[in-house]
Amino acid sequence: MPKLSEFDYPLPKELIAQHPLKNREEARLLIINRQTCQITHGVFKDIGCFFKKKDLLVLNDTKVLHCRLMGNKTTGGRVEILLTRRLSGSTFSCLVQPSRTKVGEKIIFAEGKISGHLSARGQISFKQADADTIYNYGVVPLPPYIKREPVDSDKVFYQTVYAKNEGALASPTAGLHFTKEILADLSVKGIQLAYVTLHVGLGTFRPVRCENILEHKMEPEYFQVPDETIAKLKQAKADKGRIIAVGTTALRTLETYADGRKEGNTDLFIYPGYKFKLVDCMLTNFHLPMTTLFMLVCAFGGEKLMKQAYQEAVEKKYRFYSYGDAMLIL
Repeated sequence: MPKLSEFDYPLPKELIAQHPLKNREEARLLIINRQTCQITHGVFKDIGCFFKKKDLLVLNDTKVLHCRLMGNKTTGGRVEILLTRRLSGSTFSCLVQPSRTKVGEKIIFAEGKISGHLSARGQISFKQADADTIYNYGVVPLPPYIKREPVDSDKVFYQTVYAKNEGALASPTAGLHFTKEILADLSVKGIQLAYVTLHVGLGTFRPVRCENILEHKMEPEYFQVPDETIAKLKQAKADKGRIIAVGTTALRTLETYADGRKEGNTDLFIYPGYKFKLVDCMLTNFHLPMTTLFMLVCAFGGEKLMKQAYQEAVEKKYRFYSYGDAMLIL
């Protein structure tokens, strides 16, 4: 029985990146070769050196919504709303802070330009016209381990340069290091690019609370694998190129597709013992201890080797989590 405590590791808080690098491509890169168990170190801008002609790089093109709204009650009390999903034309599911805010309460946003009311527990409703523009009044929903308020630069750096399909509550952070120039250079070298969509939900931050991890239930997230990407996957396999997933979200999407579905909701939970069907290599960031993301990495790279790699990353003071450095598992 896999135990939650097996996926813990010590991490000094000062290694949790609170700000993005000025140049996203200057992130450090930890490279792990699963065949030799060798761990080496580099810089992300040199990532193309590790790919081969006819390899296929698969990226998640979801776009982060500005879904965190700061408002006030009519009495003046501050209220924070996180829009999690649009339920109908004008009603959204949401998280509310403080949680004691009452159903029926009117919340005013943007200095009175827009307002909504809590129509039910965990729901907020707006006028139809306001609902269509509500994300214009929100800010970037930075992860809870970034202990500061969002600033204008987060609108750029907490979004991948290829973000296209709106719907995510969190960024697919493995892709944050890419620049348009790096992607263009990869294409020139004959490395193929393809895109999938998985809208990252709140589940990415929710802790696993059961010691027996088999009891954990993943929250469903919407995904889609376009026909163009399916064609490229088949061609890459025919050409004996490697399928390289950029991030855990792209990997879970591809493995869900390998199970026979190209669109819908996936709650695929990958932990050690999982047999990978499609993905050959993975690019990822460093993940929180005792999370499904770290379990996935351990499943892909090998539990012993991944724990060794994380220990080395800590010792060499890599930057961790969303705005942190990257790891390439070959």
